[in-house]
Amino acid sequence: MTDLNLWYTRCPTPTPLGLAVKLGFLQSTLAAKSVGLQSLQSSTDEKVRASHFDHTQPWSFRQGGNIPPIHARANGRDTRLIGINWIDEFQAVITLPSSGVRTVAELVGKRLGLPRQPPGIIDFQRATALKGLLSTLQVAGIAREAVRFVDVATGTAQWGDTTPGYPLQLVRRLPYANEITQLIKGEIDAFFVKGAEGLSLAHQFNAVILSETGVHADPAIRINNGTPRLLTVDGTLARERPDLVQSLLEAVAEAARWAAQHPDETRRFVAQEIGVSEEAVQGAFGPELHLKFSTSIDAPGLQAIDSFKGFLLAEGFIDNDFSVEAWVYD
Repeated sequence: MTDLNLWYTRCPTPTPLGLAVKLGFLQSTLAAKSVGLQSLQSSTDEKVRASHFDHTQPWSFRQGGNIPPIHARANGRDTRLIGINWIDEFQAVITLPSSGVRTVAELVGKRLGLPRQPPGIIDFQRATALKGLLSTLQVAGIAREAVRFVDVATGTAQWGDTTPGYPLQLVRRLPYANEITQLIKGEIDAFFVKGAEGLSLAHQFNAVILSETGVHADPAIRINNGTPRLLTVDGTLARERPDLVQSLLEAVAEAARWAAQHPDETRRFVAQEIGVSEEAVQGAFGPELHLKFSTSIDAPGLQAIDSFKGFLLAEGFIDNDFSVEAWVYD
């Protein structure tokens, strides 16, 4: 019998939270306090599921890409930042061999695809792509005015949705279908990809990788939606049950220790979370992925969040500024 049920959500990426749930660490520590656990994605209520993006569900916590929680906080959502996890990933601008483009310098005057979701949706895909493209141009010393950004309409499918006509087991469509279609049709010349999905797509189509900024020495170049990823909780949970926040932090810390001792199993878990091969996971996140599952609050992480928040504000993805330091749970 449970006295309280908590809601959790994580992105289909490498997250300590996802691993802590997979291994049962979080369920065990909460059960000891008569607290249950339920995934937002398992709810039949669309509003509850949408909390993955807008952080509106009470008694919930989230770990994943940083654009939705930054967006929610900028909109005045009562949340707290309790952890940062930094796992660098493959980030690239790609084209097809048929384009004739072989170097970043040759992008001058070319059309770069930018995904655009319908109005009313947190357009994290567009923000992610724009940051990746601008970082690539910055490294090459190319002004943004020297290229053309072309909108690529994308769908609204969310993680957990099924596609009519396909097996129910396929609960997540991998990204970049619209961008690669436009590239094949010759309507754009290049676009940005990231992570194991992006690497898999590039390899599948024998794409030309024009740049790879995910390993750049400057963290400001690498910062993006998934770099770093944030662990946040809603304000009610933080204020009324700090003991459960501590239990959550202990569970993800236990998952990080487990990952460090189980490299193969950790890589397999991430491949299952994303829906790609283990080889793609290793190629996108590196051979030491299992050593990077720690979640903490540190100065470099906070600086990265503040920097990316500034980018989102300057580019119009959020309307209001806020203090990252005041956001941190204490």
